[in-house]
Amino acid sequence: MEVTWREAMRRALYGERGFYLRERPDRHFRTSVHASPVFAEAVLRLLRQVDTALGRPRPVDLVDMGSGNGLLAARVLAAAPPDLAERLRVTAVDLSPRPGDLDPRVAWEPQVPYGVSGLVVANEWLDNVPLDIAEMTPGGPRLVLVDPATGEERPGPAPGPEDLAWLERWWPLRSAGERAEIGRPRDEAWASLIARLAHGTAVAVDYAHLAGRRPPLGTLTGYRDGSLVPAVPDGSCDITAHVALDACAAAGERAGAETTTLTTQREALRELGVTGARPPLALASTDPPGYVRALGRASQEAELIDPAGLGGFGWLSQSRHREERP
Repeated sequence: MEVTWREAMRRALYGERGFYLRERPDRHFRTSVHASPVFAEAVLRLLRQVDTALGRPRPVDLVDMGSGNGLLAARVLAAAPPDLAERLRVTAVDLSPRPGDLDPRVAWEPQVPYGVSGLVVANEWLDNVPLDIAEMTPGGPRLVLVDPATGEERPGPAPGPEDLAWLERWWPLRSAGERAEIGRPRDEAWASLIARLAHGTAVAVDYAHLAGRRPPLGTLTGYRDGSLVPAVPDGSCDITAHVALDACAAAGERAGAETTTLTTQREALRELGVTGARPPLALASTDPPGYVRALGRASQEAELIDPAGLGGFGWLSQSRHREERP
């Protein structure tokens, strides 16, 4: 029986025996977290900046959204200097079971706690928030219905008023056959996160696109065992779609974000000291092992800021420093 793509994604990823309830992401695709420890080091630098801006509170939060196996949270905690580590409250947020080998100092929760004071990092989280797909037909936009078992599709009803308004504002459909992924659920998810942030910064890092440059046929795809596969929402693979981060930014501002930066991972990490610069060749003569280590480090950094790869990811940073009055 056909259902909307939003419902199909919800069942396939988070329903009973859903993909993310039984699988660890690193088995199927490689994120910046898994590429190298350099990403966690950059997050630690950002955390220290946020901590300083907040006046070094006790405790200071680090929240890892869609934590997967908890690697980012664990690496940041392990690398934190003693003066920060003893004040640090680390929460990994994920719907999957807690990994048995995770540092016991990392709390494992199904949702973000209220009143976060510190840094929230959502690395490749929003792209897995289920959403509907609309296709332009001669009769106007229609939701796309899908058979979860086969991936076969057919046109369904018209989107509701809120979704139509979102499409017109963020992803207008003009020609028959054009498709859009209705990002309103991602906007709501991000706004909910911002609303739980009392003081500090939230960062979303993801596959992204901006208004005026949306792909005309959408971006929906599947991943399994490190390879792209057809997006069949039967629970056997990851189902993902790129994020309209500009729409999420606007939703975050409505939810109380006071400052917004929307850039790329390349630019954000370069600001945090990740440059990919090769070591001087003279080091090879004076300290050959050190040169090899520095060369390896430069290669890891270069991968994270490669504009044709991970460096091209969108990076949305929003901060909030005033609590709402009742």
